[in-house]
Amino acid sequence: MSANEVSGPRVSVIGLGSMGYGMAQSLARGGFAVTGFDTRPEVVAKFAAAHGAGAASLAEAASGADILVVVVVNADQTEQVLLGEGGVLASARPGAVIVSCATMAPERARALAAAVEAAGRHYVDAPISGGATRAAEGALTMLVSGKPVAIDKSRAALDAMSAKLYLLGDEPGIGASFKIVNQLLAGVHIAAASEAIVFAKRLGLDIAKVYEVITASAGNSWMFENRMPHVLDGDYSPKSAVEIFTKDLGIIADISRSEKFATPIASSALQMFLMTAAAGMGKDDDASVARLYARIAGIDLPGAAASTDKD
Repeated sequence: MSANEVSGPRVSVIGLGSMGYGMAQSLARGGFAVTGFDTRPEVVAKFAAAHGAGAASLAEAASGADILVVVVVNADQTEQVLLGEGGVLASARPGAVIVSCATMAPERARALAAAVEAAGRHYVDAPISGGATRAAEGALTMLVSGKPVAIDKSRAALDAMSAKLYLLGDEPGIGASFKIVNQLLAGVHIAAASEAIVFAKRLGLDIAKVYEVITASAGNSWMFENRMPHVLDGDYSPKSAVEIFTKDLGIIADISRSEKFATPIASSALQMFLMTAAAGMGKDDDASVARLYARIAGIDLPGAAASTDKD
């Protein structure tokens, strides 16, 4: 759809990283007038040339937007985008909807929602799952909660970005809670998959054949099937970085303490991600946990980076 055929609310996407760029693309393809903002001017220029408009500041991105989709790394960055100096709440029009997509602790989502609503805007708690490819396809899973008026105002945009849209409750923080449960499982599954593939290598097995067998067997998981090809290819360019899971499993550890609910398996997975980051692989793909296992055991995995990357 061309820029002359846009319709509906005006949307600004704050954060054009691997997820945000694809989400902005999906919105533009869905017929929305989309403005993109990122701290990297070259990324903004690329998006503007291909899909819509670019903004040079948060204030410019917020001005005139009906919906602001905030796709940054964590709660602190979200708070800075919304409430920091030059943040969007100072410029967003009354009644605008903030769609917050970062994974964060539920209490942080509730606090941000209260600040947004006190400023006369709406807040949708909308963490996302699915990865960069699905973001670009408009096929994310979105775990949404918020006041009905906020969801109604942003529903068409949410639909344009997602294949599965779960409406989980009327209060912000519920979506965040669902995402944290998902991240507990995702982090554990990546750590377990990494352990299993290197264990198979120790047993002298052809790990490509192991992958074929396990993906057709009861031991398979989505994370094993999605991440272990990175190990087979020796390609650890970040689709989802190790540091994402040090953050998310860290949030789970914090909640575990505050709720006095033990999460020993998630805690073990967190330690594996922390050790992987400490070994210099924090910004690499999260399948790098397998590289850590291999280094500890003195096992060579495919690709020189599997055993020699010490950055």
